Amino acid sequence: MEKSPIIIGVLAIQGDFAAHRRMLERLGASAIEVRHAEELPSLQGLILPGGESTTMLKFLTEERLLEPILRFAESAKPIFGTCAGAILLAREVMNPPQTSLHLIDLTIERNAYGRQVDSFIGEVETTIAGGAMEAVFIRAPRITAVGEGVTVLATSNGEPVFVQDRNIFAATFHPELTNDERAHRLVLDYAKR
Repeated sequence: MEKSPIIIGVLAIQGDFAAHRRMLERLGASAIEVRHAEELPSLQGLILPGGESTTMLKFLTEERLLEPILRFAESAKPIFGTCAGAILLAREVMNPPQTSLHLIDLTIERNAYGRQVDSFIGEVETTIAGGAMEAVFIRAPRITAVGEGVTVLATSNGEPVFVQDRNIFAATFHPELTNDERAHRLVLDYAKR
């Protein structure tokens, strides 16, 4: 008998949540768009995509999604935040300071690489098998400090850009905009545990 596919939710407010969905489906997962708290219990993982973190935070507050996401994290299911999603997961947000979910022990600086015109594509060094990883940085934040329990999975010019602490993953770039499946595969593998 064939196993049912892993179900991963993608917060569908802003950003290219459809690209995350396509990547997950390419890897054999079932991906659903999430906009309400009652959609969380059926999921085995959750992705918080890019976008504008203050707008996303306002939506999460208005839709009463903050507490359900915290409970989801406590259940040891993986949560993967990319760009603005990483900002939402951080313990501390700078430039300017902002409320966050405090789910991973890192300090992150918003728009640290500059404006939209300063966005770029580059290669990042990674500890994940397969060598360097292509990364798309769009108005990207910068991780300025990582806590003791945080594992750095990828760096750019020596700075952390992809990190993990237990079931929480955060990337300052957009892996969904490349053909490299490794970041999403890592989250899926964690969800299969």
